[in-house]
Amino acid sequence: MPMRYQNFGVVGLALALVLGVNQLVFAQASFAQASFAQASFAQASTEASTEVSTEAATPESNDSLNLTPEVIEQSPVLQRWQEAVPNVRADIQNDPSFKTRIYAGYSAFPSTEGKGGFAVGVEDWFVGDLPLTVSADYQQTFDGDRLAYGADTHYYALPLGGYFNVAPTLGYRYAKATDDYEVNGANIGVRLRLVPSRTGAADLTLDQSWIVGDSEGVSVTQLNFGYAVTQNLRVSTDLEWQRTADEGDSRVGINLEWSL
Repeated sequence: MPMRYQNFGVVGLALALVLGVNQLVFAQASFAQASFAQASFAQASTEASTEVSTEAATPESNDSLNLTPEVIEQSPVLQRWQEAVPNVRADIQNDPSFKTRIYAGYSAFPSTEGKGGFAVGVEDWFVGDLPLTVSADYQQTFDGDRLAYGADTHYYALPLGGYFNVAPTLGYRYAKATDDYEVNGANIGVRLRLVPSRTGAADLTLDQSWIVGDSEGVSVTQLNFGYAVTQNLRVSTDLEWQRTADEGDSRVGINLEWSL
C-alpha cells in the first residue's frame, strides 16, 4: 500500500478517536447535569411538602380548646394538661401495672388428709409513693390442724409499670402443722412477678421465702395466678408448699379478689 494512503488512514483513525472521546465527555456532562437537576427538584419538593405538613399539623398558639369551664372542672386530665404538659413516658413506667387486692377463698390441704380450709389476706398495699408494698395473710384448716399467718414487705427493684418485676421480701410468719412442726420468726425471701396485662387484668407471682425459727427453718414456696373477671373483681389460684428438713406440706387454693 502506498505511503500516502497509510498516512490518510492513521489521520482518519485519530480523528475518529478524538470525536468519540468528545461525544463521551459531552454525554457524561449532560447526564450529570440532568441528575443534579433531578436531585434539586426532589429536595425542593420534599422541603415544600414538609413545610406544608408542619403548617397544617401545628395549630396557632392562640387557639383555645373552646370548652366550657364545667367540662374542665370535671376533668382532672384537662386540668393537669393546662398546668403543665405531663411526662407520659415517665408516668407509664412508674404507674403500677398491678393493684392492691383484698382476697378470700377456699383452700384444700392435700398433705393433711385432704382437709379443707380457708385463706384471707391483702396483697400489695402501697406505702405512699414508694415502690414498697405490704402483704398479709391468714390460712388454716377448718379444724385448726394446719395454720399459718404472717405479714411481709416487698420493695420492688424495677419500675412499677413494667411487665416484669423482682422484690426482696422481709417480714414475720408463723406456721404450724399438727404435731409435725411449729415455727415462727423472720420471713426472708424474694418475689418474682410477671404482668402480661397491665391494670391488674392478669399476673403471675412466684414467692420463695424461709422462716428463720429458733429450732428449725421452714421453706415456703407459693405460685399464684390471677385474672380479672370485671374491672375490680378477680379470680386467683395459688399453690403453696411448706417444707422442713423432715416434713413437707402442700395447699391448693382458689380465691376471689377485689382490686382497690
